[in-house]
Amino acid sequence: MIVAAVIPALDEEAAIADVVEGIDRTLVRDVIVADNGSTDRTADVALKAGARVVPAPSRGYGAACWAAIEALRDDVEIVVFIDGDGSVDLDSLPPLLDPLLRNQADLAIGWRSPELTEPGAVSPQQRIGNTIAVALIQLLYHHRYHDLGPFRAIRRSLLDRIGMKDRGYGWTAEMQVRALHENARVVEVQVRTKRRIGRSKISGTIPGILRAARGIIGTILRLRNNR
Repeated sequence: MIVAAVIPALDEEAAIADVVEGIDRTLVRDVIVADNGSTDRTADVALKAGARVVPAPSRGYGAACWAAIEALRDDVEIVVFIDGDGSVDLDSLPPLLDPLLRNQADLAIGWRSPELTEPGAVSPQQRIGNTIAVALIQLLYHHRYHDLGPFRAIRRSLLDRIGMKDRGYGWTAEMQVRALHENARVVEVQVRTKRRIGRSKISGTIPGILRAARGIIGTILRLRNNR
């Protein structure tokens, strides 16, 4: 099946080349970096590393993902989302894609299980927020997720059907809840996670943590009415 990789990126000059070049191009046909208004050389470095670069001037994780989705070629059947900060161990890409390639799933979430996560790769604030978010999803939607990990693969047909609306921090939560609304086949795959390169724009600051928490929790609550 034809697979495209979407990499939202904001000021990831130090990491982006390794991410782009580390993607197995026998599995992934097209690599799209959505530059979310970087002030460094992220776009130039990504282009030289072999990615297509699309501008995503409206700030927000979801906005960057959406800009890349709009640039997908018509024949793409699976979309994999990969962070541009070097935190994804790309050796985990084949097992993440495997359930979709075998037609056993429509959405595969990369579960950052503690035993496969490098010390310091996921902050205590992220773990607490993630625990609260997945518990809320279980309470409201009766499905137990372990993670809202951004490393994920989704069938293009499901992505088109669910009609993603969030353009901020609620993107991952919205995808997982809307997949449940669609009765999609969802699996979680344990993936290796490394310490990111550079400081996180979200978990590295108190305002970033608060904005992310508000966006994620707000999205989960809003989608109770399938909106």
